[in-house]
Amino acid sequence: MKIVIIDGQGGKMGRMIVEQLKAALPQCQLIAIGTNSIATSAMLKAGADLGATGENPVIYNCIDADIIIGPLGIIVANALMGKVTPSMAVAVGQSKAQKILIPINKCNNKVVGVQDISYKEYIELAVQQVKEILKNKEQM
Repeated sequence: MKIVIIDGQGGKMGRMIVEQLKAALPQCQLIAIGTNSIATSAMLKAGADLGATGENPVIYNCIDADIIIGPLGIIVANALMGKVTPSMAVAVGQSKAQKILIPINKCNNKVVGVQDISYKEYIELAVQQVKEILKNKEQM
């Protein structure tokens, strides 16, 4: 199972996702893709199996990913302060992978109807969703 985690800025969200996924699902391959080297480094230090930085790694790794996780902005061109290029957003959006998007209401992207919970709780929900996806695939 190839899980791609995409994050930017300082990689705090990606780091937390990697830590929790590594603890809960050590058999899964975790690929950390940062929009910058700081984010990639943070996710690698958290235990990601592989990591890369920038547009082409996002495009390349979305092709055969089983699950893609990241902030909502990874599907919005020019999100994360311009670090998500239009090509990156298209690659994530067109991927056949299951997408788990964490609704961070920043950068002029607001998601209505979402729960008002902490950053940490959203990541716990995302990890739980990965577990459910894996469970459903095993039952098929």
